[in-house]
Amino acid sequence: MKRLMRVTLLSVLAVLAVAAPGISAIPRNDTWYTQHYIIMQDFERTAYRNLSPAGRLAFQELFWQSRSPEAKATFAARLEYVKKNLWKENSRQPWNTDRGRTYLLNGSPVSIDYDQNNDWGSLAIPGQMPGTGATNRNAEDVSANRAEIWTYPFQENFIKYVFVFVQPSQWRMIQAQVAGNRYRGDLETHSRAVVLGVQDLEQYKDRIAALEKKK
Repeated sequence: MKRLMRVTLLSVLAVLAVAAPGISAIPRNDTWYTQHYIIMQDFERTAYRNLSPAGRLAFQELFWQSRSPEAKATFAARLEYVKKNLWKENSRQPWNTDRGRTYLLNGSPVSIDYDQNNDWGSLAIPGQMPGTGATNRNAEDVSANRAEIWTYPFQENFIKYVFVFVQPSQWRMIQAQVAGNRYRGDLETHSRAVVLGVQDLEQYKDRIAALEKKK
């Protein structure tokens, strides 16, 4: 469900603008890794970075062999959605963005709330001078004129991901100080380990350990 919010986000949420963690560490020239980094567990990322080129190709096959067909189909559907609907921000790698990674990991939110982005110019957006970048909106289309809040139900909580537009073409995730968001890490762990998780973890780790490492 999508609805237009008539009050500004600042009257509802207290937020602290921060860069999304780990994004700068994602290689842009390894397409498979940029697509799968967000759904990989820490041990998988570490192992992948230490593999030879041949070892990485073997890892990519093993990655989905060790997961259920349902998990693979779920991820494929999410990736297709991102390619078709979130490409304007990054036409070459639409999955390699804050919104793209969030969708790949958690799927479709239960709701997306919109708000006119007039007040976000007062926030300290990483990489910009305070009070700049979010106020000149002449070149944006209707969708870019809004801040977005993606809501995911998890157990008895509602986890909210807040994105604001940063010129010239980025949607930047900020950290929303909302009560339910203390469980965001639990939601993401569930997405990685359960929804898209490995079927036999110990066997999987043994097979990864046997892959060819960097010289």
